[in-house]
Amino acid sequence: MAGRRFRSWLSVRSVAGQVFVLQLVIVLLLGAAATIALVLQVRHDATDEARGRSVAVAEAFANSPGIVQALHSRNPTKVLQPKAEAVRKKSGLDFVVVTTDKGIRLTHPKLNRIGKHYVGNIEPALRGHPTVDTGPGTLGEAMDAVVPIFDSHHKVVGAVGAGITIRKVSGLADRQLPLLVGAVSASLVLATGGTALVSRRLRRQTRGLDPVEMTRMYEHHDAVLHSVREGVLIVGGDGRLVLANDEASRLLDLPPRPEGRLVDDLDLEPHVADVLASGRDVTDEVLVAGDRLLAINNRLTDRDGGPPGSVATLRDSTELRALSGRADVAQKRLKLLYDASVEIGTTLDVARTAQELAQVAVDRFADFVTVDLAEPVARGDEPLAVGGIEMRREAVHGIRPGQGHPFYPVGRVFSFVPTSPQAFGLSGGEPVVEDDLTEAIGWQAQDPEQTAKVIEYGVRSLVTVPLRARGVLLGVVNFWRMKQREPFEEEEVSLAEELAAHAAVCIDNARRYTREHTMAVTLQHSLLPRALPEQNALDVAFRYLPAESGVGGDWFDVIPLPGARVALVVGDVVGHGLHAAATMGRLRTAVHNFSTLDLPPDEILSHLDDLIARIDQDEGPGGPEGEGAGSEGITGATCLYAIYDPVTRRCTMARAGHPPPALVRPDGSVEFLDLPAGPPLGLGGLPFETAEVELAEGSHLVLYTDGLIEDRRREIDTGLEMLRDALSHPGRTPDEICTEVLEALLPSNPSDDIALIAARTQVVGGDRVASWDVPSDPAAVAGVRAEVMRKLAEWGLDEAAFTAELVLSELITNAIRHATGPIRVQLLRDKALICEVSDTSSTSPHLRYAATTDEGGRGSSWSPSSPSAGAPATPRTARSSGRSWRFRESSGA
Repeated sequence: MAGRRFRSWLSVRSVAGQVFVLQLVIVLLLGAAATIALVLQVRHDATDEARGRSVAVAEAFANSPGIVQALHSRNPTKVLQPKAEAVRKKSGLDFVVVTTDKGIRLTHPKLNRIGKHYVGNIEPALRGHPTVDTGPGTLGEAMDAVVPIFDSHHKVVGAVGAGITIRKVSGLADRQLPLLVGAVSASLVLATGGTALVSRRLRRQTRGLDPVEMTRMYEHHDAVLHSVREGVLIVGGDGRLVLANDEASRLLDLPPRPEGRLVDDLDLEPHVADVLASGRDVTDEVLVAGDRLLAINNRLTDRDGGPPGSVATLRDSTELRALSGRADVAQKRLKLLYDASVEIGTTLDVARTAQELAQVAVDRFADFVTVDLAEPVARGDEPLAVGGIEMRREAVHGIRPGQGHPFYPVGRVFSFVPTSPQAFGLSGGEPVVEDDLTEAIGWQAQDPEQTAKVIEYGVRSLVTVPLRARGVLLGVVNFWRMKQREPFEEEEVSLAEELAAHAAVCIDNARRYTREHTMAVTLQHSLLPRALPEQNALDVAFRYLPAESGVGGDWFDVIPLPGARVALVVGDVVGHGLHAAATMGRLRTAVHNFSTLDLPPDEILSHLDDLIARIDQDEGPGGPEGEGAGSEGITGATCLYAIYDPVTRRCTMARAGHPPPALVRPDGSVEFLDLPAGPPLGLGGLPFETAEVELAEGSHLVLYTDGLIEDRRREIDTGLEMLRDALSHPGRTPDEICTEVLEALLPSNPSDDIALIAARTQVVGGDRVASWDVPSDPAAVAGVRAEVMRKLAEWGLDEAAFTAELVLSELITNAIRHATGPIRVQLLRDKALICEVSDTSSTSPHLRYAATTDEGGRGSSWSPSSPSAGAPATPRTARSSGRSWRFRESSGA
């Protein structure tokens, strides 16, 4: 912890740290300089001392008594060497050398050097001039003093050289260096300690800030004093003003240089001075100061160990309230526009959209709102001109719902007079404002009696704005205000325009949708069956409900077939709109055409599959219409085709991607028939399969589209179970079944079309059917003809006997002549007498019209295989088991 504080204290980022480092560097530099200077001085003094000592020793020895006599003695070395060494040792020199006048050494610390020439500058001394020099010698680099020796005649008879080596001189200085370094180090430590104390105090005063922070703090302090548009006051613990910025001085009208004065002496309002000097927290307390309303916040400064006192901020709420009032108005208007964008246009219904416009503007913008649209708009048409055209009141809403209003009611049709503000707005395409309706003569001319009621009710002002979208005038919206509110301002007129502009686009979208929806519904209804054909095989009831969001492609059909049989068809084209409705019409027409060929269900579905493939090829991408022809995408459809024979009670069915039919037996049990699930129409590549089921008399066969059982909120399996429960009630008619099924399963907002067929089976009894097998022998025709005549007489159809006898003779003869295999004749007594002659050939018969030269009975013929074959003119169709000829005779049936 202490280490961290020390590192923080020494941080060079702070001012104290930088001052400490700077002072420490200065002390170090001063210590180093002093040390160098002292070392140099010591060495200089030591050199001077060595020089002086060398000269003194040399002169003293040269002038010593007996030196001359020793030089002239027989063995001067013997005399002088001991003396020279004694002097050298006593004086502390490194050498004392005596030479002859020729420069030959007579003494030397090293005996081997005696008798050799003196090394050094001895020439000046031999000429009588003493010298002091530094140079190389026998003992190394040395300081050498050479003094001449004079005899009594002042003649140079020799010289004395005395000196000390440089190494020894440096040693003298080095011995004094530790003391010198110690003294400098002690001075450095003392200086560092003093610097640290100064830095510590500086750090406390600057709170460890670095220069950048101190500069920034000064800038902030300057900004608070002069630039901040909020008053700032700092009051000390003794109640004296420490700081007041320019804004505080302006708001409180403080005297010049108020710092240091007591708050009570600043001539402030008493309640303002009490708050500033109270030493308590205050939050947004509004006080009167002169002609201003000041919002004051006061906070104590000694909470976190700071100095005693408080900081107060002041705001001029007089200006802020004016600004906030304008901002509040703008915010409310933006909120109104946002709510309008969300709440207007939630549906594609013209009347509902107009009502939403009226509801969103009432109370927040106007007291009453009325919306008037051109009469064709509600039908989805586009008005050619609004001026002078009849208008329809589509919406009225006010602040007093349920208590009545003085305006035209919804649904009222009227026209604006040319002097009315609505007429002016529609003709000019601009909003019109009436500040006082009591003086609006042109508006009162619209309907004097009705306008008098409006004025009497208390309505005061009006803004009428045309509803224009995509260049088309659709109508007008009127915003009314009561006399208790201020009239509309200019900014509010622009708001009314924005509301009207958004609502106009939504109304025009609803109008366009209404037009397209009406066209699609009209097309769809024209393509669906309007009434059921007459037949005795099934008792049929149906329901068809279009989706709320658009027209779909669901369809159904009941098609009578030869032999009292009936085909039930239900299908669903994928998608919605005109394209789906048109495709449905083409498929329904194709089903009718294929049914006339008396084909089995699987073949009919195959033909429909080929048809849709051709539709996709012609209208899809790359079709004959070129690029963009396939904008509707690939066509898809499902279909269920069932043929019921009331004679055999058998029902043959096939489906292409369609939900299975439901069979309700007479006891009320329900079964979803397990038919082979073929692919949807248009995919191709896979065959369709048929299934045959025998139905008891009184059974109900229920066919439907997926819109009945499938919904956004439930799965198909759940819908099938709900349908099973709704059907599990015996003893009901087909119409009752349809009604109760829709009550149980119909969604609240169906998103898809619903087609439902309920068919109760009926049976042609054996007493109304007769059949015979005919051998392939023309002689057998007479016998069969006689049996037929007896059966017709038994049924009381004698009037049809002659015609039936003639036709059957030719049909049977024609079959014996052209057919192969067994031949069968069947009479069926239904609404008409049906005579059938069938064989086992797979060739499809086709109708031929006889020429005037042809023979064959009644002027027309049927040919089973070749153009030359003649047959009576009777309707016939081919079954899968072979060919059959049918003759229908309505008389007497």
